[in-house]
Amino acid sequence: MARDFSDMAMQIDMHRAEFPRERADRLPTEFVWRDPSTIPPRPWVYGRHLIRKQVSVTVAPGGVGKSSLTICEALAMASGRELLGDWTAKGLKVWLYNLEDPRDEMDRRIIAAMQHHHVSPEEIAGRLYVDTGRERALSTAIQTREGVQIIKPELDALAGEIEAREIDALVIDPFVSSHQASENDNGAIDLVAKEWAGLADRCNCAIELVHHTRKTNGEEATTESGRGASALLAAARSGRVLNKMSDDLKAEAGVQDDPATYFAITRDKANLAPVGKREWRRIASVHLANGDSVGVAEVWEWPDTFDGFSVADLLAVQRAIDGKGLRYSDQVKDGWAGDVMAETLGLDAQTDRPRIRKMIEAWLKSGALVKGNKPGPQRKPVVTLEVGEWAIV
Repeated sequence: MARDFSDMAMQIDMHRAEFPRERADRLPTEFVWRDPSTIPPRPWVYGRHLIRKQVSVTVAPGGVGKSSLTICEALAMASGRELLGDWTAKGLKVWLYNLEDPRDEMDRRIIAAMQHHHVSPEEIAGRLYVDTGRERALSTAIQTREGVQIIKPELDALAGEIEAREIDALVIDPFVSSHQASENDNGAIDLVAKEWAGLADRCNCAIELVHHTRKTNGEEATTESGRGASALLAAARSGRVLNKMSDDLKAEAGVQDDPATYFAITRDKANLAPVGKREWRRIASVHLANGDSVGVAEVWEWPDTFDGFSVADLLAVQRAIDGKGLRYSDQVKDGWAGDVMAETLGLDAQTDRPRIRKMIEAWLKSGALVKGNKPGPQRKPVVTLEVGEWAIV
């Protein structure tokens, strides 16, 4: 036992010898208030998602549009333009490292995005770097019998390239192809994720890791739905998830006949900023001169129920239904108030049915319409829509 304490003492002395004397002399450090205006603001790079010295994670099922999204965001950062409505710092250099697609496919996607968003080659010259795993594979860790082993030369090489070209943001797509560690081993993934965080800190850049979700059986995904171990998300300072718009939401939004992909971005992990609200994107089809059709992400706003309509339109609806005893329920074959509303407003009573129902509910809530009743076919009262407070134009 005495020998154990002796060995422990020697280790403590060695540790003290390695510890900077000037730092040891001032521990613990008393907190001193400072004017908050003198504290440097957090070094955000893109929106409230990418930040210097930190790792951010984007989680999405396959085929939703995560690669198209990150390509447009890279172009936004490189050009200094808010192509998707998100704030971006100016004068950034971005490195897209796609580990799945060949260069021709990356060229198609990037050029299609530039064409769609009117980004000229001069705007991004010397600011956008693109590599693929087909030409240069990337592996930051391997799984051995003794456990996961970090490949330091690989990370050192990445650091050297980032520093030489002064890269501000690095996008790795997908994360699973950047290592050979066991995907379900929390300890292994924790080591790998922390190496990426260390690289971001060492190079003063933001790193985005794009990750696939596990099977969700039709349920909406969250950032916690990422494949494998949860340690990746735990190491990230910002996490967001992409979800394809469901058929029900398409019907509600009035885009059920549009073959384009619509998806939502939800930032549900945000250690350094408030959790973001849901934002929508659409994958537009862009035609290239070679005959290819390529999907490109663009901003899409959820339609406001009353877009294109005014108080005068409300008054017109009130006059059209006044005294007619039209039914509130849209389940009746004839006499639904929504049919008269559609004719009055120039809407389609079938395709615009969800919107019409929302308009009715909004006008009921405001008091412009009220519910009444009248005897039904079997003398049972049925609910009708009547004019409440008349609109004033």
